[in-house]
Formats: sequence, C-alpha cells, structure tokens
Amino acid sequence: MILELLKADITEIQVDAIVNAANTSLLGGGGVDGAIHRKGGNAILEECIQIRNKQGGCKVGEAVITTAGNLPSKYVIHTVGPVWNGDKEEKKNLLAACYQKSLELAVQNKIKTIAFPGISTGIYRFPKDKAAEIAIKSVNNFDRISEIDKVIFVCFDDENYQIYERLLKRVDLE
Repeated sequence: MILELLKADITEIQVDAIVNAANTSLLGGGGVDGAIHRKGGNAILEECIQIRNKQGGCKVGEAVITTAGNLPSKYVIHTVGPVWNGDKEEKKNLLAACYQKSLELAVQNKIKTIAFPGISTGIYRFPKDKAAEIAIKSVNNFDRISEIDKVIFVCFDDENYQIYERLLKRVDLE
C-alpha cells in the first residue's frame, strides 16, 4: 500500500473513491461536504436521500457510499466525524472509526485507490494535529490495508499539509 500526501482540492482527485467529511443529514453542508455535493451534482444528493429514507442518515463514526456523480472518482464514501468539545477518548475513537468504516467500505466495493480529507478539522474543530495522527494511525493499523493499493491524504491548505508531512516522516522512520 502506498501512502501519498497532496495539497489539492479533493474534488479534482482521480481515484476510485474520495471520502467526504459529511454531516449526519447527508444533504451537503459547508467545507468539503458542500464542495463535493456542488461539483458532484444531483446524483450524489439523490443517493444520499435514498440512504436517509432507508436508514435515517449517517451516524457519527459510520460511513455510507454513493456514486461520485460528476466528480473524476467513481465513488464518494461519506463519513461523519465527531464535533470536538474537549480532549475526550470517545471523540478520538469516533474519528478513528470514520477511517475504519471508510476503509471497510472501500474493501467491500473493491476500491483500490482512496483519498481522505481532514475529517472533523473544519467547523467540527477537531485539532488538526490530533486528527492527522488518528488518520495516519487508523490507515496503518487497518487489518485489510493490503487490499488497497493507494491511500492519499488530501490537504486543502498549507497548515494541514505541513502537519501531515511532519507526521508521515516520523512514520517512515519507525
């Protein structure tokens, strides 16, 4: 499995699946979620509505998969990260679950390349350094990671990119 780091717009990445930092409604929102829904078009929203009608949205720490609509990827894996309200083990575990559940869906759908944004680091205020550590650790510890060819961490800004770059260098040395 190859780990890659990019500073880019996740909606422009050509992979089998991009991960959306969604909200529980699955109806789009701000940040990454809004950008994915805007660029992906109605097909994503329509599938999200079908999922909502069937199961009532998506719980924190869970993930669902839809088409990618007009995006260059094949699928969008929507996962709902926790809102940060203090350094609680529960929040860290829920964020780790987002990566775990997304990777499980990837394997189930024979996805070989997947791109992750920084989940919960925008309006949900999860500290970026802690979130990046959890992301990297979750991917590296996923028990079926050998079934995925490439995982890309996509950072929209310099701050996140530098955090991931520093942490990934540490991982290489271990």
